[in-house]
Amino acid sequence: MTDWVLNLIDAGGYWGIFALMILENVFPPIPSELIMGIGGIRVGQGRMAMEWLLVAGTLGTTVGNYFWYLVGHILGFARLKPLVDRYGRWATLEWRDVEALDHIFGKYGQIVVFVFRFLPAFRTMISLPAGLFRMGHVKFQARTDVKGKILHILNTHGRFLAFTAAGALIWNIILAYAGYFLGQQFNEEIDKYLGPAATVCFVGIAILYLYRLITWKPRG
Repeated sequence: MTDWVLNLIDAGGYWGIFALMILENVFPPIPSELIMGIGGIRVGQGRMAMEWLLVAGTLGTTVGNYFWYLVGHILGFARLKPLVDRYGRWATLEWRDVEALDHIFGKYGQIVVFVFRFLPAFRTMISLPAGLFRMGHVKFQARTDVKGKILHILNTHGRFLAFTAAGALIWNIILAYAGYFLGQQFNEEIDKYLGPAATVCFVGIAILYLYRLITWKPRG
């Protein structure tokens, strides 16, 4: 896995970063810290440009999050309860958590999406409830004409994309510049440590998930 990530970044360049950031948000075990950190290292080594790295990383993050937003939007709140009751254990989630999210999104939807972009455990997960609870849907939900439907799309999808992209850009800047300074300091010498460091990241994520899964107990 680690060699595949490194090879895709080096061979695919900005398109590789874009593809990996989509996958990172659709399939979270691939961490964005690793992807953008390596991209920043390549900038520090003079092999990439920072502005295009940030464009590719932010677009990939936004597209990947939009996938889960659409899944939630199509699924809808009413169809969610049977799934949570049956499979919630694997996401360490129960129905009262979903109801709490519904209440939060009703008041602070766009703020939640923006802030959660900086929380490693919730960056991707927040996109699904944003779609489920139709972020920002109240204002235009009674309109059935064409203009009302357009306003509805702009109000829900548009605001989600805007706040996701804004939060993702800030987070990617932090990750990319951390890698950039490493790349400048150690140049080509750092390459021999990237593979082992990436492996440690993957193993750490797996251990944290298993610990959470084993120790989690429903409150109901």
